[in-house]
Amino acid sequence: MNDKIICLRNKLKGLDMQGMIVSNPINIKYLTNIEAEGILLLTRKENIFITDPRYIEAVNKTLTINDEITVYNVSDLDMHDYENFFIFCENVGFEEDYVTYSKYKQYMHQYKINNLVETEKLIEKQRMIKDSEEIENIKKACEITDNAFEYICKYIKKGMTEKQIAKEIEKYMLDNGANGIAFDIIVASGENSSMPHAIPTSRQIKSNDVIVMDFGCKYNGYSSDMTRTIFVEGITEAEKNIYNLVLENQEKVMKEIKDEANCRILTMMVETDFNVKGYTLDHSIGHGVGLDIHELPFVGKKDNYLKENMVVTNEPGIYIPGIFGIRIEDTILVKKHDCERLTKSSKQIRIINN
Repeated sequence: MNDKIICLRNKLKGLDMQGMIVSNPINIKYLTNIEAEGILLLTRKENIFITDPRYIEAVNKTLTINDEITVYNVSDLDMHDYENFFIFCENVGFEEDYVTYSKYKQYMHQYKINNLVETEKLIEKQRMIKDSEEIENIKKACEITDNAFEYICKYIKKGMTEKQIAKEIEKYMLDNGANGIAFDIIVASGENSSMPHAIPTSRQIKSNDVIVMDFGCKYNGYSSDMTRTIFVEGITEAEKNIYNLVLENQEKVMKEIKDEANCRILTMMVETDFNVKGYTLDHSIGHGVGLDIHELPFVGKKDNYLKENMVVTNEPGIYIPGIFGIRIEDTILVKKHDCERLTKSSKQIRIINN
């Protein structure tokens, strides 16, 4: 049977659950590699995927004999079929962060479940530790992202708009192996760079601009995430000082990322240094990366501990409202005694003169 499903079933047993309804498509892909509309049921006897006729052929091509998943056409099922799926199951888990209240009531009625139980992000927590195949997919996504950065630095010219640059980054990644973008690309220039989640505008690139570019792609469903800040034709002393401060802290965090590192301590280390220098840390310094661009664990002020083979970002930033901002971000693989930077683009100050 599929190793990921076996692992999940063992965790359900430990919580005294006899089955689970998996409806989040990201979690379904994680467990089965299926990318189709439908619902996954882990029952006492079998694993079941219910979908409609549009996806039957594609689903059957995705699954192997070893997956041990029975595919049902929703059109062939009646009320009694649904009622029998979880027969003799006292507790059935569901994804409380994904399922609406109306869907919850539907499940209770449709499957005649005695007790529908919150699983407290059971699958999301399992997803935190990546296997070798997942890591290779993320590495490939990071490689495409690195190549896109080199390309775009040569492409950018004064007079281009933020929207044009963002569109070109997306086009390059899609033309060079990506299956999609991991999130809406951020290109923020000049005063717009002071907004951490700026949306690309029609603002044109000018001399002496700061440009923050935050982008990533998907490869086989797995994401990359990288931010680089570059400068047009020159850099001021103030910009250089803040850039070096952000880079210094990003590299200090890199040196501390390893198995059992405490996310709170990593965050406080950066926040303290920023505060001493007169700046603030306006967002967490990282988050998990995988099938979702933002997933567990979150590298913030809570006592979350990193584990070997987690993939997280490292992204401190400083923002001067209405003037400029600096952020540097990498995707990082946590290892036993240290870590590996998966996005390998240079972080030295880059001035473009195109």
